[in-house]
Amino acid sequence: MNPVKIAIFASSSGSNAENIVQYFEDKKTIAQISLILTNNPEAGVIERARRLGVPLIQFDKKMMNNQHKIVEILINQKIDLIVLAGYLLLVPPILIEKFPNRIINVHPALLPNYGGKGMYGLKVHEAIFKNKEKETGITIHYVNEKFDEGEPIFQAKVEILLTDSAIDIEAKVHQVELEHFPKVIENLCLSMIQGN
Repeated sequence: MNPVKIAIFASSSGSNAENIVQYFEDKKTIAQISLILTNNPEAGVIERARRLGVPLIQFDKKMMNNQHKIVEILINQKIDLIVLAGYLLLVPPILIEKFPNRIINVHPALLPNYGGKGMYGLKVHEAIFKNKEKETGITIHYVNEKFDEGEPIFQAKVEILLTDSAIDIEAKVHQVELEHFPKVIENLCLSMIQGN
């Protein structure tokens, strides 16, 4: 069986994307990161993709509105799995239709709490800090037509100390993302290869 071909969508710095690329460097029989796509011309992921030697496609609103073009690119590249790593736009229905249960995302909170439109990045951690939560974490989930409402695949928790600021919470959660996201992707890829 061929390795699973992955496309990563990212809108910001790309630290998760880079971590995933590096994780699969010596697991090329399981997965191949074929493409990184970004909607943000200022995104740090652009420089990371160049440095990592991963083909990058930058798309604008016009291209996103013509969603068939992106679908065409993904199909031409024989993409099997789409990974959202800090991607901030709602995934269009045509993409979900063409890749059913083949699009996953990591959210920096324990869904269903602190999810939905506008809940991303530091905004999530500030809300958690404000509400004096004792724990938070990550949720890796399938993507559907609504923000953060797809079926959960995996959650990991972190403890919040009384001395933690929103920035501290963000750093803890990011460490858990870096640790678990590639492993969950690997397990999904192995399941796809085995035809489950």
